[in-house]
Amino acid sequence: MKIGVISDSHDHLPMIRRAVVLFQERGVACVLHAGDFVAPFAVRELLKFPGPVHGCFGNNDGERAGIRQVWPQVSEPPVALAIGGRRILLSHAPVAPASGSQAPEVVVSGHTHRVLVERTPAGVLLLNPGEAGGWLTGRATVALLDTDTLDAEILDL
Repeated sequence: MKIGVISDSHDHLPMIRRAVVLFQERGVACVLHAGDFVAPFAVRELLKFPGPVHGCFGNNDGERAGIRQVWPQVSEPPVALAIGGRRILLSHAPVAPASGSQAPEVVVSGHTHRVLVERTPAGVLLLNPGEAGGWLTGRATVALLDTDTLDAEILDL
């Protein structure tokens, strides 16, 4: 299964729209957003993706009540998910994965606006798709996560 991963879109509607189209073109089954949508109108664009969308709040999501009206399923981080037979932890800020039999296989985060695809010594995939908004670095990116192989690909928008 392919999962689209996005973070730090910061109200950049054209980039959110590009991400939704790209995810559809790439056969993505669901989308994870690691926070910092910022406003409800940005969330409306993200929710145009035709499949499930999971997300958590970030530190710049100031209109939480308005976002919850548009998207009641949005969560406070961290969020434990089971998708495509994998245990995924979704957070805005980077978090250290727990150990044990129920430890996540993938930890998705945002916040730093820096791309990260790295494995811990325990084999946990740490994935930060960078910033979809492109405001800070000038590079707008998202990621594709393959739950069959646990590989991630970074894509420019």
